[in-house]
Amino acid sequence: MAKVGIIVFPGSNCDRDVFHVLNDVVKLRTEYLWHTTESIEKFDAIILPGGFSYGDRLRAGIIAAHSPIVKQIKKLSEKGLPVLGICNGFQILVECGLLPGALLMNRGLQFICKWTQIEVLNSGTPFTIKFKRGDIIDIPVAHGEGRYAIDDDTYREVNKNNQIVFKYKKDNFNGSIESIAGISNKCGNILGIMPHPERAAEDFLTPFGIQSNAVLIFYSLLEFLKMQDITKSKDVIY
Repeated sequence: MAKVGIIVFPGSNCDRDVFHVLNDVVKLRTEYLWHTTESIEKFDAIILPGGFSYGDRLRAGIIAAHSPIVKQIKKLSEKGLPVLGICNGFQILVECGLLPGALLMNRGLQFICKWTQIEVLNSGTPFTIKFKRGDIIDIPVAHGEGRYAIDDDTYREVNKNNQIVFKYKKDNFNGSIESIAGISNKCGNILGIMPHPERAAEDFLTPFGIQSNAVLIFYSLLEFLKMQDITKSKDVIY
């Protein structure tokens, strides 16, 4: 059975939310991993949750990006390990060089916490295979440093490679370039998303009284890992 690891840094505060959604809602076997862990080979996917790792000292994500476990994530991600960074997790993935660009203070320099909508632009990653391109997701945001920035040359490259996975649909409230809300690496196995899908995964969490389709991000991972298990079983020689 597939197993997902949730990285816990000093200052993480969404790790339990993600654990609950994966373990109790999606029914994916999940474990916490302290940031000093040096071996993650037994895990089939890794999630870096939201929060304020190291109190956002210096800048969001920069200290966590040098944690021992990040070295292992870099190593295994090169072999195709699915990695999802949510909010602060996105910031960490950018700071450690696994994703391009930078995450800066929001336009207006204020923390933003509200519901918004994002559009799916790439349904081919391990976290979006249950979506169609153009699908709209109702989802909350809660960040102070969520303004995605990237230089012109790199933007053209990521756009060409279909690495822009999510865009804000209603309004570009934080000032991100081209309204980018989530981006992947070139291979697609690493995804950073600024909004919080784990905060929209059950009926009582939403202002609409029904579960948001944001939970499909986690169900996509479940389906992807099931397909991986089938592939591995076919490769076994008896």
